[in-house]
Amino acid sequence: MSAAAPLPALPYVRAIAPYVPGRPIDDLAREIGMPPEQIVKLASNENPLGAPEGAVAALRAAAGEVGRYPDGNAHGLRTALAQRLSVPPGWLTIGSGSNDILEMAAAVLLAPGRSCVFSQYSFAVYALATQARGARAIRVPADAGLGHDLAAMARAVEPDTRLVYVANPNNPTGTFLAPAALEAFLAALPCDVVVVLDEAYNEYLPEAQRHDAVAWVRRHPNLLLSRTFSKAYGLAGLRVGYGVCQPELAGLLDRVRLPFNVSTVAQAAACAALADTAFLQRSYACNRAGLAQLAGGFDALGLRHIPSSANFVLVQVGDADAVNRALLARGVIVRPVANYGLPEWLRVSVGLEAENRRFLEALSAALSATAAAAPRGAAGDAR
Repeated sequence: MSAAAPLPALPYVRAIAPYVPGRPIDDLAREIGMPPEQIVKLASNENPLGAPEGAVAALRAAAGEVGRYPDGNAHGLRTALAQRLSVPPGWLTIGSGSNDILEMAAAVLLAPGRSCVFSQYSFAVYALATQARGARAIRVPADAGLGHDLAAMARAVEPDTRLVYVANPNNPTGTFLAPAALEAFLAALPCDVVVVLDEAYNEYLPEAQRHDAVAWVRRHPNLLLSRTFSKAYGLAGLRVGYGVCQPELAGLLDRVRLPFNVSTVAQAAACAALADTAFLQRSYACNRAGLAQLAGGFDALGLRHIPSSANFVLVQVGDADAVNRALLARGVIVRPVANYGLPEWLRVSVGLEAENRRFLEALSAALSATAAAAPRGAAGDAR
């Protein structure tokens, strides 16, 4: 029997480095022999409060319907969102997490011979979605604060550019773009270039930074606003997100959207979570306190960190790989970001007060251990 020929995959698909999620708690618990309940996971920007009680109750109530296909149009959720955002239901596309919305945009707009613009240190899915369609990625260098350089991104748009991804706040840096600068950027782009404004962390913005991005959608037919229930709403495990855009673009997204892409129980839980404004406020308050706690801890350790408008902080620790290994040995999971081109940095999600304290104690010990193990003269003081 002759050797099997390689599968006829497209070369740009073969070249993709698959997305690597945060390490599961159970996986680390098995490796280091620590009970799972003693592991602290601050790696995936999850809500440390968990899901709202009402959302869990709605999920359980809807469980009896899982023998049938979900409502493919997500009528209940779409209607609730339309009322909350004051837009027609036809301006909404429901996705399996906002990740789904990002991928739909790429499926509609990108192909070989087209290009996509995004910032140097921005969500990994932008590059993955671009490469999966055989399009050309135009990665624009970040500004001095590791955030988006909007002026440089505008200059980077070429005649074949059809899509621009902008995250606000940005992942993994937590940086924020001023609303006036962002709308000026939108207004300056050609009308045949679609901008995906990724606002996965929008609900965590402090009062001074809040703005009406939905109003921009009314003024810009080439704008797609992407949001999620995975972060502040606490439904990361259910995968629910949505896009807001004018009807022509929404209709195109629906052409590539997978049928029944959001489950019955996820739709029910999302409707309940959307109605629970008290839980959303608790999530916001918990996050603001956690950001202050982490920033204070980093300052006490003499570590550079980027001021964050999201639910995580990017911190420079020197040999991040070694520090991360030392943290894992102590039962703490954070997110190395060497894959973003930031090998000296760790991204740390905000946890509960006790989880943040446990992490900061483990970080202090990890820094001491890695400094002691480093060869004399090694670069370990980049912080």
